[in-house]
Amino acid sequence: MVTVKPDDDGLSPIMFYLDRGSGVPTYLQFVHQVDYALRLGFLREGDQLPRIKDVTRTLAVNPDTVMKAYRELEFRGVAAGRPGVGTFITQAPDIADLRQMAGLQKKLAGWLGEAAAAGVDEVGMKALFTAALRNFNDSGGAARPPSRDVHGDGVAREARRAGGAA
Repeated sequence: MVTVKPDDDGLSPIMFYLDRGSGVPTYLQFVHQVDYALRLGFLREGDQLPRIKDVTRTLAVNPDTVMKAYRELEFRGVAAGRPGVGTFITQAPDIADLRQMAGLQKKLAGWLGEAAAAGVDEVGMKALFTAALRNFNDSGGAARPPSRDVHGDGVAREARRAGGAA
């Protein structure tokens, strides 16, 4: 999760975190966190990203890793570096109304609670969400039930298509 910091301290409004067990390359974790922060309204055009030296000191990562993330963000047209000053957001996507987003997050938290109560672990939740999102996208935005495999497990094939294991 991206941690929001006060804007009046002159530092970046976000702090990176690292999930070393995720299997996702470190630089991509940083890129994803910036993307999520933009989409949730925590970052806006003109905001400064954390300084490379602060990230390397806090998370014990190689400066080249942070620079690789920032180069990727520059390549995507999201950020630009200013030599001697830092890296800044240059373009933010249009986002949904923040009240609507908060309502959706609350509903999703309820779904997560139901899944946990049913005995579904975090990997299973991700597999279910990914399968549902893929179905939604594959059907042009209209959700449809997951396909069943030969074993009658409606989630297994969708989870495998999504890159997970069921």
